[in-house]
Amino acid sequence: MTDLTNTPEYTVSELARALKRTVEESYAFVRVRGELGRVTIPKSGHMYLDLKDAEAVIDGVMWKGVVSTLNFRPEEGLEVIAEGRLSTFPGRSKYQIIIERMEPAGAGALMALLEERKRKLAAEGLFAQERKRAIPYLPRVIGVVTSPTGAVIRDILHRLDDRFPVHVLVWPVLVQGEGAAAQIAAAIEGFNALPVGGDIPVPDVLIVARGGGSVEDLWAFNEEMVVRAAAASRIPLISAVGHETDTTLIDFASDRRAPTPTGAAEMAVPVRRELIERVEGARARLGGALLRMVERKEAGLKAASRGLPRPESLIGDAQQRLDYAQEGLKRALHLGIERRHTRLERLSVQLRPQGLRRELAERATRLDVAVQRLAGAGRRYLDAQERRLKALNSTLEALSHTNVMRRGFALVKASDGALVRSAGMLKPGQGVSLQFADGERSAAITDGAPPAAPRKAAKPSKARDGGKQGSLF
Repeated sequence: MTDLTNTPEYTVSELARALKRTVEESYAFVRVRGELGRVTIPKSGHMYLDLKDAEAVIDGVMWKGVVSTLNFRPEEGLEVIAEGRLSTFPGRSKYQIIIERMEPAGAGALMALLEERKRKLAAEGLFAQERKRAIPYLPRVIGVVTSPTGAVIRDILHRLDDRFPVHVLVWPVLVQGEGAAAQIAAAIEGFNALPVGGDIPVPDVLIVARGGGSVEDLWAFNEEMVVRAAAASRIPLISAVGHETDTTLIDFASDRRAPTPTGAAEMAVPVRRELIERVEGARARLGGALLRMVERKEAGLKAASRGLPRPESLIGDAQQRLDYAQEGLKRALHLGIERRHTRLERLSVQLRPQGLRRELAERATRLDVAVQRLAGAGRRYLDAQERRLKALNSTLEALSHTNVMRRGFALVKASDGALVRSAGMLKPGQGVSLQFADGERSAAITDGAPPAAPRKAAKPSKARDGGKQGSLF
């Protein structure tokens, strides 16, 4: 039986630190080949991943500074070779490899990944030929997406200046390493987002360019975000990545592929000198064609003129008809004036003063008769209306409620002025007003019993009043 009294005691933290030292001292440098499983990069910039094979899985971590040096994008399923050291994470009681360098497991792995991505994007139709647009023959503005410090931009500008100087907009980006793909995609999308008529002109064609390099160096142009941005570009796009033998996925999504950045400049613009020569040649040919056409027309006109009659014979008959018409117009004008003069004389006889005075006297007589008739008719109409009005007034007086009240009737009104039309509208003790023909009195409603009949006044004695009837009041 083991004696536990002499066994040293560890705290959990002490044991974890001891294990950490042991693992780090025993495995200070390891080189591991495996397939990437889970790959995550949080906001901190560090990368957390799984390295696995058919039987085991090891957690891995790569710090932010090391991540920025990668020349490819780690993805799940990619086979890699990772170098680093083993350590433990006491907070979770597990070991992990801290990766200080990582590369694909040979060019074959990258090419396999490239082929798989190519098949995926082609299945989505991003490489379809019908999506490609024609490059404008003579663009006014060219947008270039490349590094601003390399030889590529100098070669492009130099070739454009030699062939046909145009306005060039350069969007500076990284063309290799971490973040290069995001910058290239953002540049393509940025050029497409420029407003028409804004301070910055919208390019007529885009050139995405980079010099030659290894597969790893050109990997940013194989990223999905770059390929999708190139395929979605509304502006025609020329890809010029690497040398003529280099092929990246952006070459399939672009509208044209140039073998080199210099070749992209040659595709974008024609040679100005050759264009001027073509225009001059076309102008010379057009001038000669016009001169020959004029000569042919002149010769045809001369030939046709020989078959035409003399101008005097063509207009002689018309001139004679014009002379006859002129003479006939003069005669008709004189005849018309004479006829109108005769008619004017006849009308002037009718306008003498005696005739006018007789006409005015007759019209005045007819007017007096009409006025008298109108006055008589008016008086008769007014008399009839007056009689009708008197009859209506008599009828109104007969139907007036005032006349009815003079015969002993009264109007009963409630305290709010409403007319009482039935006994059911009143309650005992309710105040009312009684309107008579000669005035208004107030009254109160009893419980419904009829009031006592007033006493009859004593009949006066004939002996007292001397036989005369006295006043009732």
